[in-house]
Amino acid sequence: MDIKNIENKLSNFSSIRDWDQFHSVKNLSMALSVECAELLEIVQWMSEDESNQLTSEHPKYQNVKDEVADVFLYLVRICQKTGIDLESASLEKIEKNELKYPVELSKGNAPKYTDLKK
Repeated sequence: MDIKNIENKLSNFSSIRDWDQFHSVKNLSMALSVECAELLEIVQWMSEDESNQLTSEHPKYQNVKDEVADVFLYLVRICQKTGIDLESASLEKIEKNELKYPVELSKGNAPKYTDLKK
């Protein structure tokens, strides 16, 4: 993935529309939340199995694809505004999660790390 290309296109898109004035971290975070809710709305009444069938042949696939892209783009925009390197932050978070969720305590179950039995 060429994140710099995406960032440039996104910055240009916002700039030529004079939208930077609206793109505070607060506003972008709220918009991100709305896009997450729109993604959730697609699967809201599906069973677990039905939601796992949302592949390219599914009638709602394009909707899911669009909402996932919206979530990603707002996340990229927040990172631009805060100076967060999304790749580095993601890799750091995976490392933190590996410590919080050791395999011997978390394999095959899903409690929050604070509830894992040590």
